[in-house]
Amino acid sequence: QVQLVESGGGLVQAGGSLRLSCAVSGGGPRGFSSYAWFRQAPGKEREFVAVLTWSGSVWSGGTTYYADSVKGRFGISRDGAKNTVYLQMNVLKPEDTAVYYCAAGEVDLRSIRNGFAYGYWGQGTQVTVSS
Repeated sequence: QVQLVESGGGLVQAGGSLRLSCAVSGGGPRGFSSYAWFRQAPGKEREFVAVLTWSGSVWSGGTTYYADSVKGRFGISRDGAKNTVYLQMNVLKPEDTAVYYCAAGEVDLRSIRNGFAYGYWGQGTQVTVSS
């Protein structure tokens, strides 16, 4: 049984940093082709934040893609030994306030920004950025 458990959310002032963690269990020794973070703010649709994918990647460490709104401020990474995915968030803005979800799955490169392509999700962690 696959489980994803997020942690690390909280309240931070604008300009601050947070690191979210997503512990993945039950995915098998090779893991998944793609690990992603999405977020959903109150009254808004879920949106793509970042992905680390081996789909179509020539790099053993995978390839990362980011939403334009977080590019240059957020970084996604994975510790294979711990089977944990991280989202380092720097220079946080009030508009980054949302519930953040990690997701995993065997996702085609064309679908990595589409939440419906991911088969496994965490329960979410709240990030609140005050101005």
